[in-house]
Amino acid sequence: MTRGWLFIIMALAGCAGGPQAPDWEINTHAALAAHTQAWLTGRDRVAAQELTIARREIARTGNAEQSARVELSACAVRFASLEKGDCPAFQPLAQDAGPAAQTYADYLAGRWQGLSATHLPPAQRGVPGIQGGLDELATLQGIEDPLSRLVAAAALLQAGRLSPAGITLAIDTASRQGWRRPLLAWLGFDRDRLAAAGNSADAAERQRRMDLVSATPGR
Repeated sequence: MTRGWLFIIMALAGCAGGPQAPDWEINTHAALAAHTQAWLTGRDRVAAQELTIARREIARTGNAEQSARVELSACAVRFASLEKGDCPAFQPLAQDAGPAAQTYADYLAGRWQGLSATHLPPAQRGVPGIQGGLDELATLQGIEDPLSRLVAAAALLQAGRLSPAGITLAIDTASRQGWRRPLLAWLGFDRDRLAAAGNSADAAERQRRMDLVSATPGR
């Protein structure tokens, strides 16, 4: 999802001199973080393995809300790469998930009517109210975490509120992180947009960048 929703990422109590965090928490945190990085860099096999571990560890708690957040985290990482925001794995857990998880699921799926932005992760709370223009770009630039910024950009794109400057910012964000999968997705989208507008020179430049990224496949 975003770092705001990698809910186990925290200063572990043991590091702060308090009681040791339970092993399921440590294991879930590590697996979910590894899954996120593997997915973004195009290492599908590793990503699938780490998500399986995260699901297994969190299931030990019998806590549907925490399991829901793991599923939403995985869905948001895919959403940042311009995959659909629907999250089928969340649905069996939705009834027992709290309002924050339910709101985030609606946000990713584009169900913004009546959405309570206060339940969203902090980085996403200003996004539903954006109508475009300078407000859009300033909000995106103000999101420091690159994955959170990509999620916000994908949400605006889905809502039809993302400008060409916002698309460029998303491309630059993925490029700076070396995140192969979202970079290819955003470049491909922009290539098609430019080609449809008759801007063949810039569309060809996007394709050349995609060819460069694709020359070294994910593992």
